[in-house]
Amino acid sequence: MSDRTMDWAEANQARLVAGLAELRALLEAHIAGADADAVSRARNAELAAIARMPATATLDRLATGFNLSEFERRLLLLAAGVELDAAFGRLCAEAQGNTHRPYATFGLALAALPEAHWSAISPSSSLRRWRLIELVPGDSLVTAQLRIDERVLHALAGVSSLDERLAPLLRRVAEPGALAPSHEKLANRIVDAWRVADDETPIIELTGTDPGATRAIAATACANVGARLFAILAADVPASAAERDVLRTLLEREAALDGLVALIETHNADREAARNACALIDAIQAPAIVAGRDPAAIHHRTRVRIDVAPPSSREQADLWRTALGESAPLFDGQVEDAIAHFRMGVDGIGSAKAQIHATLAAGNGADPGKLLWNACRAQARPRLDDLAQRIEPAATWDDLVLPTAQIEILKQITASVSHRATVYETWGFSTRGSRGLGVSAMFAGASGTGKTMAAEVVAGALDLDLYRIDLSQVVSKYIGETEKNLARVFDAAEQGGVVLLFDEADALFGKRTEVKDSHDRYANVETSYLLQRMEAYRGLAILTTNQKNALDPAFLRRIRFVVQFPFPDHAMRAEIWRRVFPDATPQDGLVADRLARLNIAGGNIRNIALNSAFLAASAGTPVRMEHILRAARSEYAKLEKSLTDSEVAGWV
Repeated sequence: MSDRTMDWAEANQARLVAGLAELRALLEAHIAGADADAVSRARNAELAAIARMPATATLDRLATGFNLSEFERRLLLLAAGVELDAAFGRLCAEAQGNTHRPYATFGLALAALPEAHWSAISPSSSLRRWRLIELVPGDSLVTAQLRIDERVLHALAGVSSLDERLAPLLRRVAEPGALAPSHEKLANRIVDAWRVADDETPIIELTGTDPGATRAIAATACANVGARLFAILAADVPASAAERDVLRTLLEREAALDGLVALIETHNADREAARNACALIDAIQAPAIVAGRDPAAIHHRTRVRIDVAPPSSREQADLWRTALGESAPLFDGQVEDAIAHFRMGVDGIGSAKAQIHATLAAGNGADPGKLLWNACRAQARPRLDDLAQRIEPAATWDDLVLPTAQIEILKQITASVSHRATVYETWGFSTRGSRGLGVSAMFAGASGTGKTMAAEVVAGALDLDLYRIDLSQVVSKYIGETEKNLARVFDAAEQGGVVLLFDEADALFGKRTEVKDSHDRYANVETSYLLQRMEAYRGLAILTTNQKNALDPAFLRRIRFVVQFPFPDHAMRAEIWRRVFPDATPQDGLVADRLARLNIAGGNIRNIALNSAFLAASAGTPVRMEHILRAARSEYAKLEKSLTDSEVAGWV
């Protein structure tokens, strides 16, 4: 603890003691009916204690912050005195002429304290509105026990602690070590907005896709004005108006007690949670910040809206160098490569740095470039794992059996993603506009022709995560929710450099329809939104479809690569059979050309191969044609087809 902090703590205690001494003198004067000089001396001592304060004491800050009258201030102090000094209890009992009342009551305050007024104890008074004191139910209002709130009592004693009712909902946001210069300017804008405020401090609205960035900006602004930032998720804001009012009161009280600023985060909130959060923001009468992807529905409060864009590539490079510190030379050239694929702010870079330094400290000889890359990949996973299914790429180029033309297009896709930094940044294509900078591809073909495997191969070649979008988690019957869900997917993918796989995309990216009712109109709105996001997405998005003709033509015009996956002919099927079994699988008498007579796609071939391997393992023999025949019959039954004699002739 610094000398200044220690000086304030000691002075605050002296200020509290002086206030209690003046109150004791008033009670004794009331009991004795005289000794006005003692009261005057105690009051002068209290004023002297105020003058010696290096900063405002808690008692005086409370009086100013809650606009307490002198009578209300003394009434609060009376309730505190009973808790802090046993002698006060005896004085209260003696002053009331009742040994069963060793506590403060409103009747005692009205009789013993100067400038008394009845409104001090009304439900709308500052003391009760802000829950500084509470009335213990009794026979009457004037004889009911007045009890100071525990949090307020601790604050008067100079102890800083968050109200226990808020602790489960709020989390402290620490000031970040460094901010991008553009974000530093935004933090200064918040400070300026607060400083020029007249009667009402405006709500600050930070609109951006990265919660870490908005959090860091808000924390920096609060640190610059000596405030403490605590974040609360919109999902944790009570739905009940009564409970929300209690939360509002406690937040406002903490703002006055200890300089708390509430940051309400709505980034991933559903409609109801966002509505509850906005209701809280509209009602709160204290400095507050709301952060989210979309503008908040604030109707009754003045607000200052600030759009938060991601740090530029140059700013990200500077943040990386600062974060890596002395180890930065190990990553020469690697940082720029990572920035080309991953858009990360202070939060993400800090987490990645911790992972990198922990690995370096372990001394396992990890390749710095690979270490940096994997640390960046890991940052996007928590944000995407609840929106999409991560697929671990296992297939390689050798596993693909496709015509040469299709393989060539897949390699062009890989090259376009790998070298986008050179083309967009170094060669200046990004200066021509931000739209169309992503790489989009459509894989069209019948089920089982290798579309998903090809996506795995491309993602594996790029060393990027592959996420398959779960349409059931994205498409919503509620108007506007589908766009919000897709925005979460694209925003998280944008930062994480992932490959997005929209399986069976015709269900989501279908043709826009003629508007006949409201459902058609909003379905077309969703399609238009998808068109915009696909065009603006900086990463690789792959759409797979069994029905190319079902896709909206507007999508096809904006898709850079289209790969048609043909149904495999006899030669391709034979090649798939030659590659389908791992080298370690024992085989006996398998003839690829005979197996290729089965007129099925590659996905069905893999199913048959796997099932035949289990049959052979159960029999304790190598995989033979007879096992494949049994597995083929099962697969055909699933397809509601029958094996023909020409397909299996000469197998066994």
